Amino acid sequence: MSSHVVPDTQQRERPDRDLRETLQRDDLERPRGLEEAANGWLWILLFSLVAIGIGAVFAVTQVRSRSAPGIHGAQMTHNVARGALVVSVTEQGTLESSENTEIICQVNGDWRSGGRTTVTWVVENGQTVKAGDDLVRLDTLYIEEEINERTKYAHWSRAGADSWKFQMARRKLAVPEYLEGRYVVELMEKEKELAIAESDLGTAKNLLVHAEQMAARGYVSELEVERSEFQVTQFQLDVEVKQTEIDVLKRFTKTEQLANLNGEVEVAKAQFEASDERAFADESRRDRSVETLGFCVMKAPRDGLVIYPSAAKWKNEPDITVGGSVHKEQLLLIMPDLTKMQVKIGIHESLIDRIKAGLTARVTLADRTIEAKISSVATVTQPGGWWTGNVVKYDTIIAIPPGSGLKPGMSAEVEVLIAQHPDELLIPVAAVVETEGGFFCWVQRPDGPQRQALQLGDSNDAFMIVKSGIQQGDAVLLNPVAFVEGAQGDATQTPGQAELQQGAIQTDAAPQTQGTEKPTDNAKQPATESQPAASTP
Repeated sequence: MSSHVVPDTQQRERPDRDLRETLQRDDLERPRGLEEAANGWLWILLFSLVAIGIGAVFAVTQVRSRSAPGIHGAQMTHNVARGALVVSVTEQGTLESSENTEIICQVNGDWRSGGRTTVTWVVENGQTVKAGDDLVRLDTLYIEEEINERTKYAHWSRAGADSWKFQMARRKLAVPEYLEGRYVVELMEKEKELAIAESDLGTAKNLLVHAEQMAARGYVSELEVERSEFQVTQFQLDVEVKQTEIDVLKRFTKTEQLANLNGEVEVAKAQFEASDERAFADESRRDRSVETLGFCVMKAPRDGLVIYPSAAKWKNEPDITVGGSVHKEQLLLIMPDLTKMQVKIGIHESLIDRIKAGLTARVTLADRTIEAKISSVATVTQPGGWWTGNVVKYDTIIAIPPGSGLKPGMSAEVEVLIAQHPDELLIPVAAVVETEGGFFCWVQRPDGPQRQALQLGDSNDAFMIVKSGIQQGDAVLLNPVAFVEGAQGDATQTPGQAELQQGAIQTDAAPQTQGTEKPTDNAKQPATESQPAASTP
């Protein structure tokens, strides 16, 4: 058997280590216990909520089981009373200026990129600028290359035009130079030769006379006389040749030379005009490119606020951005006149006949409400599209009185007051059911709900004016289709069934239904999802 002896130092360290491990284990187990306690309370709360829900369902079931026959659920009624009815339409719009200084692109871009130019810098939206400040900078590389090319072509064309201009002037001088110079010299030469030929002819004739006299005396032979006669004939022909040359020079050569010289003048003139037109065209293209280069930096024409134009509704970014491309005549920026503000809204086609210029409108901004007037109503509808849900609306402009703190782009809620009825008998829209036979409501009677025919007038989203059918103080059921068995069938019956039902009602309640008829055009039906929201009285 063997035994191990533990040193005193190890015996003293072991209790300390055990104590530390115990404390660490307690620290780890304490949060775990708290977490388990919290989970327990959570399960208790969950079971309590489930029990409450089951009890509520049971209570509702018991209430419905005690309801009268034909009535489903708790009845909600409204006591018919007289009151004021305000008919209005509410639409959302955006504040804008009626007079804007438009910054329009005047740069015709590269044809290789579809005539578009890249934006290299643009002022921030909503920034206030001074007159002369830069607003937009466009890429100039293509225009600078075009200027260089056009300048080269313009110099070539101008050099050709100047050359032909010199040729035209020189050829014009050739005409008088020929008439007063070469032609005169040539004519004088011909006349001199004619004079010499005539002189030689005279001499030959004298020698012939002398030879004939000497031959008659026997001093010379006949051969000498024949030689003298030949010389006379030769000189006579020379004289005739010289005379003919002078005549040809005067009649033909002169005219031919003048025609050639004048033709050369016309050719030079035509070449000069063509070259001058070509040079003018090249210079005009160069000048336009230089002018376009100046348009690449657009400056503020006056002090004021600069905003981006509203992008199309289907776009997710503005039309002008750094790195984007723009085309000529595109609206880039707007400098609005903040003293002339307006709100443009769209009015649904079902209400546009009642919207006229001059109607009062309440414009609600984030921090204030402004009383305004309708200034104009469009006669042509906005183009519909998938982004508008194919809803047909007409642009309506509300002029805003001048005020401080108004800026374009602010959201505005516009309530247009269409009509005001100070004292009318009113019934909630929720209490009216429309059928093929007219409008009806259900009045609470001691023996249960009774259907009543109505003749209605104007309305808004909450109430309708009752012209006949019920009286003040009658309790009408709200949403009778959900609570009365017969109401849903009346709302969906066919025209033939509606006529039979209407006859039965006239028999039971003749005084109330004699005046029942379809509402006039001025009587508005209960609002639907396609109609704009309207205010309650």
